[in-house]
Amino acid sequence: MARYLTLRVLQAIGVLWAAFTVSFIVLFLLPSDPVSLAAEGGGAGTPVDKAAIAELQARYGLDKPVLEQYWTALSHAVRGDLGVSISTGQTVTGAIAAAIPSTLALAATALALAVVGGGLLAFLGVYTRARRLRTLLLSLPPLGVAVPTFWVGLILLQCFSFGLPVFPAFGDRTPAAVVLPAITLAIPTGAVIAQVLANSLASTWREPFVEVAATKGASRWYIHTRHVFRLATVPALTIAGVLVGELLAGSVVVETVFARAGVGRLTQTSVLSQDIPVVQGVVVLTSLVYVVVTLAVDIVYPFIDPRIVEGRRGRSESATTTTEATTEEAHV
Repeated sequence: MARYLTLRVLQAIGVLWAAFTVSFIVLFLLPSDPVSLAAEGGGAGTPVDKAAIAELQARYGLDKPVLEQYWTALSHAVRGDLGVSISTGQTVTGAIAAAIPSTLALAATALALAVVGGGLLAFLGVYTRARRLRTLLLSLPPLGVAVPTFWVGLILLQCFSFGLPVFPAFGDRTPAAVVLPAITLAIPTGAVIAQVLANSLASTWREPFVEVAATKGASRWYIHTRHVFRLATVPALTIAGVLVGELLAGSVVVETVFARAGVGRLTQTSVLSQDIPVVQGVVVLTSLVYVVVTLAVDIVYPFIDPRIVEGRRGRSESATTTTEATTEEAHV
């Protein structure tokens, strides 16, 4: 187990390094450097002269060789220094830290709604014996995945903010303001959870232990709730990292539609203003969140389904046996 976790931690570090490196290369391959893009690419105001651009490039270290720029940026990022926003002069870490609370509240609420709604929908869709009801319930997740997030947000705004003024339309100053954005973000996420969990429940229900439990007198409800549902959540956990990525990506659209000041809105404004250090900082943050969530899921796996550890141990023992047999044959 310790060896497995060590390997996973090393893989996580590798993913972070790869995300940082790829984002650096992509941003470096842009037609111009961040200072020139910010100074000349916006098309607003008086263009900055070449001398001023050269001075700013020297200030941000953009006049140095690319490898030196990369090493400087990487060494600073390891220490938590992601640079300075070219648009505002604020540190990237400070800008992201100021935007995180709003996005965290939105993502946590949306994830809770998605887990409860998606899990309940999958459970009822598989558990019910009414064919028409099952067909109806299991047809909802694909619909939830297909519907555009911004369209859902606009419909909710029209119905519950402008039509019936139940919830605030914009902003994030009151707890009620998170309801509509969270529902908007939860629908596609919950739909993915429902799809994966429904398939897992159906396949787990066909496992031999279900028939054994039924022959011992266990009720269908007991088998579903005490055994099948717990084991079926393992495949659903495998997409936790994907769900986090979807929440962060969806927050860009949702925070723009509902005018919320969060990481998504920060990303959108940074892309529009071509503030490259902030964009790269958000990429690193997203990768870090993905890695942490995936690593946490890997740690939780064995406690949910011990068969994972047993399978890994069995494969290891099988490999050892095969190696020993091959060695003996070689000696013979």
